[in-house]
Amino acid sequence: MPNIASALKEEIIRLARKELRSETERLKKASSQYRSDIAALKRRVEALERQVSHFEKKAKSGPQPGEVSGEAAPVRFSAKGLASHRQRLGLAAAEMGLLLDVSAQTIYNWETGKSRPRQQQLAAIAALRGLGKRQVKARLAELAG
Repeated sequence: MPNIASALKEEIIRLARKELRSETERLKKASSQYRSDIAALKRRVEALERQVSHFEKKAKSGPQPGEVSGEAAPVRFSAKGLASHRQRLGLAAAEMGLLLDVSAQTIYNWETGKSRPRQQQLAAIAALRGLGKRQVKARLAELAG
């Protein structure tokens, strides 16, 4: 017959293991739930970071302070493009300057790439792009007379 002390000891160990197993099962379930919650939060943070970067890019490419807010799209400027457009219209730099309300030297500086037009001047250049030779000559006649 086994010793009562050893039987009692084995029964205590068995009950303790049973209690520990039930406690650890609850902890494992909670831990698993926390891991899935953390993973979901990480995915959400990544999605929000993508949105923030998208909005930052949009804000950088959008209208800057000082830009004319009525413009639909930003105006691109090219020195070669300005020179070729002036040649197409058959204008001297002084005439182009008169139309854009700048000096002839400023036109030369823009065409050589030494300087760039300001936002207001870019808007005037964009408006000038839409005009033909006759319209430009008429506008020069208005300004001169």
